[in-house]
Amino acid sequence: MSPLNGFVYLLSRVPSTPFLHPSLFPELAPIKEQWEIIRREAVELREASKIRAAGRYNDIGFNSFFRNGWRRFHLKWYDNPHPSAATLCPDTLAILEKIPTVKAAMFAMPPPGGTLGLHRDPYSASLRYHLGLVTPNHDDFAIIVDGEHHSWRDGEEVIFDETYLHWASNKTDQDRIILFCDIERPMKYRSSQAINRIIGRFLMRAAASPNEIGDRTGGLNRAFRYLYSIRLVGKRLKAWNRTAYYIVKWVLFGSIAVALFWRY
Repeated sequence: MSPLNGFVYLLSRVPSTPFLHPSLFPELAPIKEQWEIIRREAVELREASKIRAAGRYNDIGFNSFFRNGWRRFHLKWYDNPHPSAATLCPDTLAILEKIPTVKAAMFAMPPPGGTLGLHRDPYSASLRYHLGLVTPNHDDFAIIVDGEHHSWRDGEEVIFDETYLHWASNKTDQDRIILFCDIERPMKYRSSQAINRIIGRFLMRAAASPNEIGDRTGGLNRAFRYLYSIRLVGKRLKAWNRTAYYIVKWVLFGSIAVALFWRY
């Protein structure tokens, strides 16, 4: 993704820094102003056990590095809102749908003692917006972006660039719920904004994951179910014989490489 990211960084209208001040995004102000409405619906979802772990290997993010108890409820993902969200969170969606730069949104809830490993997101088309809804209001629950710490608080927002290395840790004994959004990165020119929007939508729509039957599942997550089955076979082979595992792994990779070069 580096060539695309280089284009985005070069023409970005906001600074390339780990954290960005909310004043750079005045259109997002209504979210914070109405945070208690959003919190009410999030708490109702939690009490109804609708914020839950990804199932059936149909969410590549939450079935991989967002494991160990992380739960989520998708509101929208680079497309129209999920039908389940429209039914269960109408007031939250009404707020978000008035802000065109909000491309994706979910409620995310990590468990007490939960961690998110060090990683960076692959594409810089968007920026990440977090709004604390139900938090411990304590410094022991924090996200660290490029070495800079931020502790979540109820009703407080933070915006950061997820292409910087970041990780999170909840060292408290309490759950927390945040509103998690992808915000379209502002670009200097209309042409660069249009290109960024088209590429970002094409790539990110493939990662859509359902809450319930009737919600859309993106192509990447439809394929992930089958790819993960192969991964499970690999794990069993590795547990049985590491040497055999690596032989099979590199034979497969080599075969793919040969096939690609042979074709082109």
